[in-house]
Amino acid sequence: MKRIIAKRTVREFWKKHKDSKDYLETWYQTVKAAQWNKPSDIIEFYATVSILKNSRVVFNIKGNAYRLVAKINYERQWLFIRFIGTHSEYDRINANTI
Repeated sequence: MKRIIAKRTVREFWKKHKDSKDYLETWYQTVKAAQWNKPSDIIEFYATVSILKNSRVVFNIKGNAYRLVAKINYERQWLFIRFIGTHSEYDRINANTI
């Protein structure tokens, strides 16, 4: 991805949840280097990813302890972080619209 918006959100999250830092740093570097043109390209990297409607993707972080919802613009190679939280926080949102 050419751009990941916003890394600051990820940094703020791992300050609160220190056990997520290494996992999120690895996720960030992997996504930054990736060139995904369609949802199936993501599945090749992350077998446990959930592909939703509205260009939304749910990544499981740290063995599903945390969830990260992103919206992807494949044409521009932009990934927008829409949500990151614990599994129980994720259960309280609508990942298709957040």
